[in-house]
Amino acid sequence: MGGKTIQVSGFPSTVNADHVKDLLEKIVGTGNVFAIKLRPPKNISANSKSFAIVQFQSEAHASLVLNAARRNALRSGSNHLKARYAERDIVPRPRTTIFNLQDATLHFGCLLREKVLSVLWSGTNVSVEFGFAMKRIDFCLIYNSKKYKLELSYESIWEIQLHRPPGLQKKFLLIQLFLFIESSEIFVNLSWRNVSVSQVQAAPKIYEQNIRRSGSMYDDPLFNYSRDDTDDQWTRTTDFTPSASIGQSYILCLELPHICYLPNIREYFVYYEVHDDVFHLQRGHSYSSNTCFVPVVKSHHFTDVPYEILFKINHLVQNGTLSGPTLDDNFYRLVSPGYECIDHIKRALEKMSYLKKTCLNPTKWLSEQYKKNRRSRYMLKSPNITLDDDGLVYVYRVQITPAKVYFYGPEINVSNRVVRHYAADLDNFLRISFVDEDCEKLRSTDLSQRSAPGNNTRRTALYNRVLSVLSNGITIGDKHFDFLAFSSSQLRDNSAWMFASRTGLSASDIREWMGDFRNIRNVAKYAARLGQSFSSSTETLKVHKYEVKEAPDVTNGTKYVFSDGIGTISADFADEVSKKCNLTCFTPSAFQIRYGGYKGVVAIDPTSRWKLSLRKSMSKFQSENITLDVLAYSKYQPCFLNRQLITLLSTLGVRDSIFELKQQEAVKQLNRMVAEPQAAIDAIELMPMGEVTNVVKELLLCGYQPDLEPYVSMLLQTFRASKLLELKTRSRIFVPKGRAMMGCLDETRTLEYGQVFIQVSNSADNRGKSIVTGKVVVAKNPCIHPGDIRILQAVQSPLLGHMVNCVVFPQLGPRQVFSNAFFYVFQPHPNECSGSDLDGDIYFVSWDPDLIPTRMVAPMDYTPAPTETLDHDVMIEEVHEYFTNYIVNESLGIIANAHVVFADREILKAESTPCIKLAELFSIAVDYPKTGVPAQIPPELHVKEYPDFMEKLDRATYVSKGVIGKLYREIKKQNPHIGHFTKDVARRSYDTDLIVDGYQDYITEAVWFKEQYDFKLGNLMEHYGINSEAEIISGCILKIANNFTKKNDADAIRLAVKSLRKEARSWFCEMGSDESGGGHEASDAKASAWYHVTYHPEYWGCYNEGYDHRPHFISFPCLDDEEWEVRFHFLDRDNLERTICLSDITFWNLIALIEVEGYSSRDFMYYVRDPGAAVSGMEELTDDDKVEEMLDHIASKGKNVVNITVMRSDAPRPVDLNIGHAYEEQVPLSEIRVPVVYEVDNSGVLFPSPVK
Repeated sequence: MGGKTIQVSGFPSTVNADHVKDLLEKIVGTGNVFAIKLRPPKNISANSKSFAIVQFQSEAHASLVLNAARRNALRSGSNHLKARYAERDIVPRPRTTIFNLQDATLHFGCLLREKVLSVLWSGTNVSVEFGFAMKRIDFCLIYNSKKYKLELSYESIWEIQLHRPPGLQKKFLLIQLFLFIESSEIFVNLSWRNVSVSQVQAAPKIYEQNIRRSGSMYDDPLFNYSRDDTDDQWTRTTDFTPSASIGQSYILCLELPHICYLPNIREYFVYYEVHDDVFHLQRGHSYSSNTCFVPVVKSHHFTDVPYEILFKINHLVQNGTLSGPTLDDNFYRLVSPGYECIDHIKRALEKMSYLKKTCLNPTKWLSEQYKKNRRSRYMLKSPNITLDDDGLVYVYRVQITPAKVYFYGPEINVSNRVVRHYAADLDNFLRISFVDEDCEKLRSTDLSQRSAPGNNTRRTALYNRVLSVLSNGITIGDKHFDFLAFSSSQLRDNSAWMFASRTGLSASDIREWMGDFRNIRNVAKYAARLGQSFSSSTETLKVHKYEVKEAPDVTNGTKYVFSDGIGTISADFADEVSKKCNLTCFTPSAFQIRYGGYKGVVAIDPTSRWKLSLRKSMSKFQSENITLDVLAYSKYQPCFLNRQLITLLSTLGVRDSIFELKQQEAVKQLNRMVAEPQAAIDAIELMPMGEVTNVVKELLLCGYQPDLEPYVSMLLQTFRASKLLELKTRSRIFVPKGRAMMGCLDETRTLEYGQVFIQVSNSADNRGKSIVTGKVVVAKNPCIHPGDIRILQAVQSPLLGHMVNCVVFPQLGPRQVFSNAFFYVFQPHPNECSGSDLDGDIYFVSWDPDLIPTRMVAPMDYTPAPTETLDHDVMIEEVHEYFTNYIVNESLGIIANAHVVFADREILKAESTPCIKLAELFSIAVDYPKTGVPAQIPPELHVKEYPDFMEKLDRATYVSKGVIGKLYREIKKQNPHIGHFTKDVARRSYDTDLIVDGYQDYITEAVWFKEQYDFKLGNLMEHYGINSEAEIISGCILKIANNFTKKNDADAIRLAVKSLRKEARSWFCEMGSDESGGGHEASDAKASAWYHVTYHPEYWGCYNEGYDHRPHFISFPCLDDEEWEVRFHFLDRDNLERTICLSDITFWNLIALIEVEGYSSRDFMYYVRDPGAAVSGMEELTDDDKVEEMLDHIASKGKNVVNITVMRSDAPRPVDLNIGHAYEEQVPLSEIRVPVVYEVDNSGVLFPSPVK
C-alpha cells in the first residue's frame, strides 16, 4: 500500500493544524503539506492523544515522514508519533496549475471597434491561476473589503488574443467569452472527446470568501488546513460589480507588464493569436436596459422593433455576436419592419448568429445582407419551421444564471391546455429556467450554505436571485412577465412559466380560469395542481358533464385505494379519441388524460355506455373545463433493464452471468443490424427509431444494403452507437421477452390477488397479439428497494381480451393475512412497486424465466410523510418560496447515486442497512413535490469513493467487482463506427437507376428547396446541440446541449423534425405545379431531381454557404410519406375513415383497422378497379402485393383516396355474384327469398341494391 496520504497519531490533544503543518514541513519542506484533518480522541483525558490525516504533495514526501516514524524520529514535544498509510486522500484529485500571475489588472468590457475595448469595470491587484491544460482559470480580487473568486471554464472561452503594443511597457491578454456553435464528431470508446457543441454559456462562476469561524470541528481552521482553496471556503454569489459589469461583458482583459512571462497558451488552446499592434482601452458605460438582468437591450422609443426581433437581438448580444455598445439608432432602424420585410430581418439575424466573430459594424452587415435577399429570384422563407400540427406551438425561453440571462427561441413545444386556450397570446408566454453558468443544474449548496456553526443553513445571494425573479418578474422590451405556474417536470428542471399581462388578462386571471384551488391548503399540493394544466397534451373532444359517470373507488376495506388514478372510457368514444390523436392503425386500450380537474388513466370498458367513468381519486380540483386532453396512451413499447433493476434482481438471486449473457446478445443483435438487412428490419421493429422507421424498412425491403446505402447506413450506425452508449452509461439492456406497459385495473373483477393479465402486440402497429401466461416480474422505475420487484402470475382472462399492451392489475385482494405473528395488510400491486399508482405510470414487465428472481421480499411502506396544512388560502408568494426551497432541498440524484455506490460495495447489496435507509429517504424525496417534506441525508450516507462505472473523473474511484462493473468494462471494448457522407461516398453511392426523364426541369427549384431544408435542419441541430443529421432524424441522440435533456426534449425534437419534413413535403407538392401540373410522371421527375441535387458528387458541399462547419445533409429526398385517406365501407355499421401515411397502408395494417370494428382476417376486403364493369370490376385484397397493386392503380389516377368495401366471410363474394353459368338445385318453396342485388356507387363502393 502506498500513496500521498498518511495518518499520524500520538499528538497531544492541545495541538492545532498549524502545529502539525509546521512540524511535518521541517521534514518534507515548506509548501509540501497539501491538506490536514486533525481529529481529537473520542474521550478526552490528560493522557488522550489526537491523530491527523495528512496529504502531501507527492508519495515521496509521505515516505519521508513514514521513515522518520519508523526510526522513532517523528516527535511532537515529548510524544513519539506513529504513522501509517491512510485509506484515501483528503482531496482525491488536487488541482494542479501551470501558471500563476500576481498584481494584474483585470478589465471587463465589450469591443467597440477592432482593437478598442469599451471598459465597463476594472479590478486591480488581481491574482490569476491557470489550471492544468487551461481547463480552468481562476481570478482572485478584493472589492469593498471582500475577497472574490471568478472561476472561468475552458468551455466558456471562444478565443484568446495577446496584444503587444510596440513601445509600451504593458501588454493585454484578451479572453473572449463566446457562445460559438460548432460541432465535431469524435466518438472514441463510447465517449465523446474534444467535442464543442452549442449552448456553452459564457460567464465566470462568482464566489465570495467565507469568514472562517471556530465551531464545527469539520470546518474549524484550528483543526483543518488546505494549501489550496477548498469548496467550503467559498460561497457562490452574484455579480458584485457596479451595474453588473461582469454580466454585461464578453471580454476579460488582463493588463500585464510587458516583461511578464506567459505559458505557451497555443499548446492548450487552439484559438490563440498574438498581435504586435496597438490596442486601446476606452472608458465605457452600461448599455443594458436594467441591471437586474444583464445584458438585456431595448430599442429606442421612436423606433418600432417587434418583440420577436428584439428577442433575437438580445440573444445575439448575450452570446457575443453583437456588441451592446455598438447598437445605435441606425441599427434599430434597420431591424424595423418599416424598413425591411420581417422575414428578411429574421433570416438575416439568424445568419448573423453563425458568424465566427463579433459583428462590430452590424448596420453595414445587415444592409449588405438585405441587398442579397432582394436579388434572390425566390421569395425567402422564414427561418422558423412551419407548424401545421395543432399540438405544436412556438414558445420563447429565458435561462437565468447567477450572473447573466440568455434568450432562446422561439422553440417548438408540445402544447398544453393553457397555451391552446390562450393561443392568441402565445407571445405573452415565456418559459424560464434557472441554471448555472455552465448550463448545469444549480446545486443546493449554491443557494444555501451548510457549513455555518451548528450546521445551520444560510441563504446565499443565488437564493435571493431566484426568489427575486419569481416575485418581481422579468421585463423584455415593453413586456413585463410575471410568474404563472410550473408543471411537475418543470419543477424538477428548475423551470417555470411566466406571462406578460395585457389589458383584460393577467397571470392571476389565467390561474383562475384553470380551476378553483381554494380548498387546497398545502403549498406543495397547491403548486402541483396549478401545474396539472401545463402537462404537454393533445386536445381531443369535449365531454359534457352529463356524459360522465362518477364511479366509486375500490379500497377493499383497507387504507389503500386499489383504483387510485384510473377510470374507464367507452369503446366507441375511445375510437373517436383515437382519431383525434391521429392514431390510424389501432385504438389504444388506455389513455392518460386530463379532464377538468381530473387526472389519471381511462381504460376501455366494452360494457360502458358512459363516455367517461371517473373516480374520486382522479379528482384534484374543481374546474369547468370539459375538453378531454390526452397525454399518453397504451402502445407497443420495448423494455430494457437498467442499473437499478439489475442491482435489485442481482440482490434477489439472479446470477451475474445472466446479465452478461443478455448484454452479449444485445450487442450481437446491434452488430448484425448494420450488415444484414433482415437483422436491421427485425431490430427496428422491436426498437423503433421514430418517424423514419417505416422509411428505413421500405428501403431495406427494396433491396438497399444497410452497409452500402449512405442514408440507411448512417441511420443504422447511429442507432447502434446510441444503444451501445446506453449500455455503457446506463446498462440499458434490451429484453425481448418483456414490455414497458401502462398499468390498468381489472374492471371485470376476475383476477385474483397476485395475478395480472398481459396481452402484447409484436410490433408498433398492434400486429400479432399474444397473451402471456406464467410467472412475470413487474417493477416501476425508479426502483431502489428490493421489495419494489414483484413476482406475479400472468393468466388468461377472456373478459379482458380487449386490453392490449398494458398490464392489468387485480382490484381484488385479501384484506389481511396472519403471518409471523403480525397482521399484514396487502397493498395493491402497483403500490408495492415503488409506491406507484394507476394514473399513468409505466411498468417494467418481463416473462423471461432467466430474469425472474428465486425469491421476493416484503414491499416497503410508501405511506407519504404527513404534510403541513395552512390556516389560510395559499398565496402565490408562498409558491415562489416553495419553488426556491425545492432547489435547496432537491436530493433525488444524490440519494440515487449513493444507493448505487452502497449497493455495489455492500455484501448484502440492496438489502444492506445503508441501502434500505437510502430507499426510505428516496421515497420521501420523490414525494417532496407533493408534500413539501424534504429528505435529510445523514453524514454516514454521504459517498466518499465512487465505482469506476459511474465515471466520476473528479472524485476518488475504485474498480467495481459487482455486476454493473463487469458489464461496464465489457461494453467499453465496443467501439461504434459512424460513417460520413464524403465526396468519395457520393461518387460510389450515386444511383443512376433513380434518375428519370424530365428531372432536369426541376433542378433549379430542387437546389433552392435543398438550401432551405438544410438551413432549417442545421438551425434545429445547432439549437439543440445535436452533432449529426442521423441523430436528429432518427431520434437516437448521442449528445445534447447542456440546457436540454434527452428525456424532456425528445418529443419536441421529434415533432420539430416531423414538422420540417412535412413542410418540405408541401414544397415538393407545390414544386413546378404551374408548368406541368401533378401526375405520376411529374412526381417521379421531381423526386429524381431532389435525389440528384442531394447525392450527386458535383453538388456535394455546395449548400450551407457561410456555415462551413455544417456537413453535407442527405435526408432531403427521404421525406415523410404522403398522407392518404382510407375509407372503409361496412354493410352493417357506420363507415370508418383514417388518414394514413402511404408506407403504413399494408395488408396487415388494413386488417388491424377492420378488427377495430369487429371484423377479422377471415372477412373480405375489396376495392373497385374498374367502376364501369360493375361487380366484375371488384378486386379482392388478399396480401401485400394486391394492396401495392391497388395503391399504384389509385396513384395513376392522381388521387390519394382509398375506398374499401368490407364483407363478412359468410356473405356472398362478388366473384360468386358474377357466375356466368346456370345450374339446377331443388329448393323447398318455404326457403325461397328475394335475392340480394349488389350495385357499385360512384365512389366504387359495393352496396346492396334496394328491393324494387
